[in-house]
Amino acid sequence: MKTAKGSVFKYGDNVDTDVIIPARYLNTSDPAELAAHCMEDIDGDFIKKVKCGDIIVADKNFGCGSSREHAPIAIKAAGVACVIAETFARIFYRNSINIGLPIIECAEAARGIAAGDEVEIDFDSGIITNLTKGTSFQGQAFPEFMQQIIAAEGLVNYINQR
Repeated sequence: MKTAKGSVFKYGDNVDTDVIIPARYLNTSDPAELAAHCMEDIDGDFIKKVKCGDIIVADKNFGCGSSREHAPIAIKAAGVACVIAETFARIFYRNSINIGLPIIECAEAARGIAAGDEVEIDFDSGIITNLTKGTSFQGQAFPEFMQQIIAAEGLVNYINQR
């Protein structure tokens, strides 16, 4: 996956793992089951509206809270192609890469993109284009090895392919 293009779901600061996937659903590790409850405590209509390829944009500290890997799994299984945020909690950042969910830190994009905007991301260059507003932002491009992990659908698959 070298690019992603989709409609935006927008959230604010400190979206924690408990609202990404509420603890009451942690009795399963089935991605489809986790996806069915993704974001339900912060956005009850998210799972009804999200389409494969859509994008989440948030402000500071996305993915804070517990270190559960269930959170990025739920987001990815719901069909989200990328998460853009001003900043990410470090453990969420690493868990996302480990399971093959692309995430990009870009404060300008987080501020300049609104809910419902159509956005395209070039992972090679890190350029985020808001097609709705005709603006572009320079996010951090993924190093080649991280792109390979994401393309392999996660770290375990990447290692197994080698």
